[in-house]
Amino acid sequence: MTECPEGKWLLLIHQIPPKPGYLRVKIWRKLQSLGAVAIKNAVYVIPRNDQTLEDFQWVLRAILEAGAEASICAASFVDGLTDEQVEALFRQARDEDYAAICREAESILDATPQAPSITGEERSELGNSLARLKRRFATIKKLDFFSASGCEAASRLIEKMEFRLSESLRRRDEEADCPGIMDIHEYSGRTWVTRKAVYVDRMACAWFIRRFIDPDASFRFVSERAYRPRTGELRFDMFEGEFTHDGDHCSFEVMVQRFGLTDKALLEIGRIIHDLDLKDSKYGNPETSGILALIDGIVLSRKSDEDRVERGSMMFDDIYEYFRRKQT
Repeated sequence: MTECPEGKWLLLIHQIPPKPGYLRVKIWRKLQSLGAVAIKNAVYVIPRNDQTLEDFQWVLRAILEAGAEASICAASFVDGLTDEQVEALFRQARDEDYAAICREAESILDATPQAPSITGEERSELGNSLARLKRRFATIKKLDFFSASGCEAASRLIEKMEFRLSESLRRRDEEADCPGIMDIHEYSGRTWVTRKAVYVDRMACAWFIRRFIDPDASFRFVSERAYRPRTGELRFDMFEGEFTHDGDHCSFEVMVQRFGLTDKALLEIGRIIHDLDLKDSKYGNPETSGILALIDGIVLSRKSDEDRVERGSMMFDDIYEYFRRKQT
C-alpha cells in the first residue's frame, strides 16, 4: 500500500457504468460499511488515516478489477464545502444509524414484559435481539468519527435492554428449584454449624443468620471429617448441610432465597459473595474486589472463627447500609 499524502480527508472518485447494475450496488454497500459519505454522486469522502486509506485502496482495486475507473486523493477543502460541513454530513449519517437502533430497541422493549412476567421464550428472544443490537451499535460506533449526538440515546436503550434481561435471569435463578419459603420464626434458638476457618461464604452466612434470622444464634465451627450432627443443629456451607451450595448458587444465595427475602441491598451482597465464592465473575459488581480485600484483612488479623464472624458482621452491616442507601 502507498503512503498517504497530506490532507485531512480522503476522496474516492469513481466512474462506474450503469451496467451491470450489481457493481454499483456492491461498491455503494462497501463504502457504506466503511462509514464514507457522498459529497457528489460518485465522490465519497472519509477522514484520512492509515486504515481508511487502506480501506479505500481495497475498494479502488475492486472497481478497477471490474473494468471501471476510480482514483483516490488526499484533500483539504479550501472553498465551497467547509470541514465543519463535511463533519456534519458524517454526524448526520451516524445519527440516522443510531436512530434506527433506537427504534428497534424501543419496539423490542415495548413487546417484552418486565422481569416478573417474562416467559422463557421471550427471555431468549430478548437475549438474541440484545446481542444483535450490541453488534450493530459497536460497528456504528467504530464509524462515528465525529461523535454524533445520537450515540447516547442508543447506548441508554441498549443498557435498558441489558437491565431487563439481567433482572429476568436473576428472577429465573431465584425461582429455579427453590423450595417453599421458610418461616424465620421457626429457626430461632438454634445452633448453626459450619466448617472451621470461615471465609467469604461462611462469614456472610453467619452475618445473615444473626442479622435476619436470630440475633442470639450460636455457632459451632467444626472439622467436617470428624463432625457428627447433633439434634437441633443446622449446618450451612457444609456437605449435605441444610443450607449449602445448590446448583450455581452459593450458600449465602440459597439462604436468602429460602427465607424469601427480596431486599435489593441483600441481593447485591449475594451477587458479590457469589462471584467471590464461585469465582465465575457472573455479576461483576465494581465493589467486589474491595470487599474481598476487607475479608482477607479480617482473616489475616483474626485467628479464631468467632472473632472473624464478629468482625465480618460489622463489615457486612456497613456494606448492607451502603447498598440500602444506594437504592434510594
